[in-house]
Amino acid sequence: MTRFESAIVYASQVHYGQLRKGTAIPYMAHILGVAGIAMEYGANEDEAIGALLHDAAEDGGGEARLAEIRARFGDAVGDIVLGCSDSLAEHPEDKLPWRARKDAYLGHIETASDSVCLVSAADKLHNVRAIIRDLRMHGDEVWDRFQGKREGTLWYYEAVAGALMSRYRAPLTRDLQREVEELLQLADNP
Repeated sequence: MTRFESAIVYASQVHYGQLRKGTAIPYMAHILGVAGIAMEYGANEDEAIGALLHDAAEDGGGEARLAEIRARFGDAVGDIVLGCSDSLAEHPEDKLPWRARKDAYLGHIETASDSVCLVSAADKLHNVRAIIRDLRMHGDEVWDRFQGKREGTLWYYEAVAGALMSRYRAPLTRDLQREVEELLQLADNP
C-alpha cells in the first residue's frame, strides 16, 4: 500500500461516522474532495496526504492525533495538518470561541508555507462550492449549520480568500476568490 492509500484508510478511520454539517453526506466526501482539488492544482505527495488529513487533528484527537500523523506520515505532512488547523483542543468544549479561532487562522496565513496555503485553499474552495450548492437547493436555512451564521460565514470566506490571495497567488486562489464572489452574490440575491 502506498503512503497515499494508507492515508485514505487512516482518514476514513479518523472520520468514521462523521457527516458534513447539517447533511447526510459522509465527511469523507469532503476529505476526498479537498485532496482531489489539491492534486488538480499540482499537490505533491505530502500535500495530497496533508489534504486527506487536514481536519484529522482539529476534529478529533488534537495534539495526540497530530503526533500520530507525524509518526505515520512524516513532519512535512504534520506541518500541513497543523497549519490547516484552527484548534488542537482535544474536546470541542475546550476550543476558543469561533471568531477568535478564525481571526487567529487569518493571521497565521500571512506566514504559512506554500503547502499549507495550497491545502487550505483547496479546503476552502470545496467548502464554498458546497455552500453555494446547498444555498441553491435549500435557501437561507443553510446558514443555521454554521457557528458564524450568515454574516460570520460570509465574512470568514471573503477574508480567508483575500488572505490567501495576498500570500499565495496561484490559479487555485484565484478560483477560490471567484467562487467566494459568487457566494456573496448568491447570498445577497437568493
